[in-house]
Amino acid sequence: MAAVYEERPSPLVPGAIVWRRTGAPGGPVLPDGCMDLLWVGGRLLVAGPDTGPHPAGEVPGGVFAGLRFAPGTAPALLGVPAHELRDRRVELADLWPEPEVRALAERMSAYEDPGAGLERLARSRAGRSAPHDPLASRVAAGLRSGESVAAVAAVVGLGPRQLHRRSLDAFGYGPRTLGRVLRLQRALELARRGLPQAEVAHRAGYADQAHLTREFRALAGTTPGAYAAAYAPEGAAAPAGDPAGGSAAAKRETAQPSGSSTAA
Repeated sequence: MAAVYEERPSPLVPGAIVWRRTGAPGGPVLPDGCMDLLWVGGRLLVAGPDTGPHPAGEVPGGVFAGLRFAPGTAPALLGVPAHELRDRRVELADLWPEPEVRALAERMSAYEDPGAGLERLARSRAGRSAPHDPLASRVAAGLRSGESVAAVAAVVGLGPRQLHRRSLDAFGYGPRTLGRVLRLQRALELARRGLPQAEVAHRAGYADQAHLTREFRALAGTTPGAYAAAYAPEGAAAPAGDPAGGSAAAKRETAQPSGSSTAA
């Protein structure tokens, strides 16, 4: 069965995306700086932030629903620093009391739209959690726009060590790695438009085409040419990762969202 992916912005959880994927997984999961709350096969799981590609199908299942949080916003809600979940997928019951998660799973089963259930779960939990680090949004926005780590540190008024520590808790890795991941996402989007590699490198902020190729290999496990050939658009742009282990062309179009490895 062909994979089908759909998503929408959440009106209940600021900055979050609600997504649903059905069908067989495709290519590898690529890093995007996000964390996801997943509902699959009657289980609640968490996909942590990735640092590299992960193979498809790490969590078995034919129907996945997820809530993808904006970078830096999930740790406060989950009650655990992001770096503890880096490159992992864990049961929500490993993070929250098992009786509570069991009750939540029973409640989730009653939703015709599991994504709506995940939204309400997250909104309810947020009302009882500490607010997320306000610095995280400023850091992510600066790095996403291509600012250097030094420039971002100056804007937020932190020294390099403080920024690194706060970034580990918020994003799962330091600001340099987050900047590389967000730059990769810019490059993936440009590559999916079918732009020449030299133009992708320039517009995404790489030093040159060779730099682009090295970063693709390191973070995506492929080359820009291979990625463009596999996921060049025939219509809408395809996305770049799936916590459920789906197509590398999965975040915003056909097959799936962001994710990580699994302990599930």
